[in-house]
Order: sequence, then structure tokens, then C-alpha cells
Amino acid sequence: MSLSQPNTGIKAIELQMGSFIVYPTLLWDERNLVLVDTGIPGQFEKIRKLLEAEGFGLDKLTHIIITHQDSDHIGSLPELIQARGNEVTVLAHEETVPYLTGALPLIRGTTFAPSVHVHTALKDRDILPLAGGIQVVFTPGHTPDHISLYHIPTQTLIAGDALNSKAGKLLSFDNYYTLDHPTALKSIAKLLELDIKKVITYHGNEVTHRIKESLQKIVNTTTSI
Repeated sequence: MSLSQPNTGIKAIELQMGSFIVYPTLLWDERNLVLVDTGIPGQFEKIRKLLEAEGFGLDKLTHIIITHQDSDHIGSLPELIQARGNEVTVLAHEETVPYLTGALPLIRGTTFAPSVHVHTALKDRDILPLAGGIQVVFTPGHTPDHISLYHIPTQTLIAGDALNSKAGKLLSFDNYYTLDHPTALKSIAKLLELDIKKVITYHGNEVTHRIKESLQKIVNTTTSI
């Protein structure tokens, strides 16, 4: 697998519903278009328009990667699959799969997600031959099944909800919505192993400054909350 392909890219896209804003991520190469997370239910049309604004028709979408089973990450997944005529590959961590297939109720509540087929169950440190190389980083804590993704060519971390940010500043996990604080902190410490030039957080968008310093500060100063 080449890790320096031409026409490889990555970009966070802003997905808004009223005051609620999240940042799914697009990655691409000459043959594939990958979407990481899908917003809340009912945002299919917004996603389609955002893809077109970036120069991609919906028919170019080849893969969807889900970071974890929270409803604001999996919400428009069934609509996207249906619109693509099941010609899109769905990937999620092996612990996320039962929530997406409807075998288990979603963690936050007792409802079941609409059942979808997951083509590939991911594990920690898997490297996907997409967009020049994407490494899976298992980062539980926010939820037990949470993953982050490391785009190797651009040294970009797609953090999901393992981290937050505001105005370009990297922040720790959200205390209220994180289920297991000690495990979440261990997951942040694990990210120090990576050489990261940019972080995309699902809530807050991109961070490009003092990343390692910020991660180390979070690990050093965060105690049991």
C-alpha cells in the first residue's frame, strides 16, 4: 500500500441543524470517497449538498466509517445506504457492530438503531488502504466502542468525541457525555504515540497548533472528575 498517493485529500465538513453543529470528515483518493460519521437523522440532504459543494456527487461515495454508536454519528447512515443502492461499504469497530445491526439497543437509552449491514468490523491498529492509509485507533471511554482515525499521509487525527475543541484550541473529552472518564483519559494518553499535525474533533472542528503540548497537558492535569 502506498502512503503517498496523488489526489489524496481530507477535509472536515460543517453539518448544521439549528444551533447544533458537527464536523464529519471526508477523505478521498483517485478511486474512493470516504465519509466518517453521518450526523443526526434527517440530514441526508444536507450531506448530499455538502458533498456536491466539495466536487463529489453522492454516487462517488464508496465508504462510510462510524466512530461509535451515538445517534449524532449514525443518524443519517440508513438514508445514505439506501440512496447509494447498498453500493457503499460500511466500516465500524467490532464493538460497534451489534448496535448498528440492531442486535443491541443504543447505549444512551433503550431504542434500537435501524438495522444496517456492516461490511468490515475494525480492530485497533488496523490500517485501511483508503485515501493513502487510515489507521484505526481504539479510544474507548466516551463510549465503550469508540474509535478515532489517523490519516497517515497528512498526520491528521479524526478524534470523534475522544477530544473536543473550541476556537482552534484542543480540549479534553466532554465530562457530561463521557461514560468512563478514567478510560477516556487513557485513550487520550494513547494518542501521544502518534505524530499529529492536525486534529479534527466532531464538536469544534480543526486544531493545528500545539497539539502534542495540549494532549500532554490534558493527560497531566485531568484527574478523576
